[in-house]
Amino acid sequence: MSKQDDLKFGAPGDTAVHLCVDMQRMFAEQTDWHMPWLARVLPKIVAIAEAHPERTIFTRFLPAPAPGHGVGMWRRYYERWASMTMEELGPEMIDLVPELSRLVPPARTHDKYVYSPWTGSNLHLELRDAGIDTVIVTGGETDVCVLSTVLGAMDWGFRVILVRDALCSSTDETHDSMMNIYMNRFGAQVETVSTELLLDSWHPAGFKAVQ
Repeated sequence: MSKQDDLKFGAPGDTAVHLCVDMQRMFAEQTDWHMPWLARVLPKIVAIAEAHPERTIFTRFLPAPAPGHGVGMWRRYYERWASMTMEELGPEMIDLVPELSRLVPPARTHDKYVYSPWTGSNLHLELRDAGIDTVIVTGGETDVCVLSTVLGAMDWGFRVILVRDALCSSTDETHDSMMNIYMNRFGAQVETVSTELLLDSWHPAGFKAVQ
């Protein structure tokens, strides 16, 4: 077992959910936002989601409808990335990859228009109302939407367990840099583990779908 495998606050249980970030067709297929690593980490994510689909939430990033849409800098963003607007992509490209979409339901999706799933939503309240205090984070990108997901979870006081071999990014350099930050700068609030350790440790006692 790696020295990085550390559940210092104990095994997650009935108060944990798996929050899987943006494993969508537009990142898996040959688009301008293609993530080459996605296919490599997908089997790990599938294993976690299959183990507890009723406790899995898949976030989906929804691009602007067309170039010229968006508020402030997001308008400029979609001028730069006009090819990744809904008008150009087609609505089917926001879907989860097939290996994960088959798990919905009992897993569910949570749509967002920005990097963070916490902005403009009541996700934190939904989780608190369901008795959730821990989020297990997988998906992509390590240095963009995963980063926003982790920072928001910390701000709302959730325990964060980051599954390091179930994360993907577009570049080795920024992925490695962010993993160093997660494990060191945020080491008091973020636990980094392997898929193997998570699956060996996470055994919730009862069925409880997160609505």
